[in-house]
Amino acid sequence: MMSKKIVLITGGAKGIGLAAAKKLSSKEMKVIINTHTPLEEKEAKELEKQGIISNGFEGDVSNENDAKRIVENIINMYGHIDVLINNAGITKDKLIFRMSLDEFEDVLKVNLIGTFNMTKLVIKCMQKQRSGNIINISSISGLHGNIGQGNYSASKAGIVGLTKTTAKEGAIRGIRCNAIAPGMIDTDMVHKMSEQRQNEFINQIPLGRFGKPEEIADTISYLIENNYITGQVITVDGGLTI
Repeated sequence: MMSKKIVLITGGAKGIGLAAAKKLSSKEMKVIINTHTPLEEKEAKELEKQGIISNGFEGDVSNENDAKRIVENIINMYGHIDVLINNAGITKDKLIFRMSLDEFEDVLKVNLIGTFNMTKLVIKCMQKQRSGNIINISSISGLHGNIGQGNYSASKAGIVGLTKTTAKEGAIRGIRCNAIAPGMIDTDMVHKMSEQRQNEFINQIPLGRFGKPEEIADTISYLIENNYITGQVITVDGGLTI
């Protein structure tokens, strides 16, 4: 009997990360979520009932020491990591001429440096086992830009380049790497926008609605199951960027 796939999801407490955790857990995978800070005990226990583990894997993925501790804890407990989903991310939206250097760097640090830290550590483990799957969450903002998101767009564009390089470097050892570029997904990030702004976006989306986190989770599941896709960026945006 084959052991369960070990899946690590960064930023797994809510939104796309949590939807992915629930989806993959339902497919009999051992899912570990990283959160920036510990979850409340009740929330952690509820997730554990669904086969989702969070205790012991808290930390800031943009901090090299935290990232190393998270990965080492998983290897010590389970022996391997089969799938890494780099989902942790933040926004600090502002027009470029009003944006401070700190605001620009803070977003790059979490979104891009965090993805690099986790990829670097996990790919070493995957090279030894000669297999692995890394899925990075980018954004349509990283492909097309977005007003007020110079920092976020730059970080997500960087993830695209990192994804393609990781795919080329990893292929010889059976490691695949792909990215997903979500559009307007019904998460806290969208809820921060005014109702007027939300309606403006909905009117631009051919399918006429925001996407659901579960629909990104479906795409993640597909990229895990299909063994002949690597180095690709899959746009899931309801047609917004057609």
